[in-house]
Amino acid sequence: MSADSTPHPSEARMGHPDGESDQVYVELWVSLASLLRSYTAAHGLNRNRQATVELGEEKITVRHGNGRLELERRGARIDWRREDGRGGVLELTEAGRLRTGGHEEEMDMTAEAWARELMHEE
Repeated sequence: MSADSTPHPSEARMGHPDGESDQVYVELWVSLASLLRSYTAAHGLNRNRQATVELGEEKITVRHGNGRLELERRGARIDWRREDGRGGVLELTEAGRLRTGGHEEEMDMTAEAWARELMHEE
């Protein structure tokens, strides 16, 4: 613990319910970046195209040509934006799904759809 009695993030994750929950979201966040890397690579194979996927603790940026997808995470909440201004809010579930409104979808399905759209733009 630091001098101001605020637990260090690594201490918060160890044995504290909120920290454990946040660690799940961190791991799912890394998985989402990995899925985006895999799916953009797969969609770029036939056309010899490649996307750049940058992963940060709270931000993922995917770029291909003029296309861009930016994801920002705060806990389980993900705000996403495209280069044309479209965007939305999703929520990570501990089961590895993405929720928007009352609808849930597997994380890999959402990642694949984003990758397909980004890689097939001219």
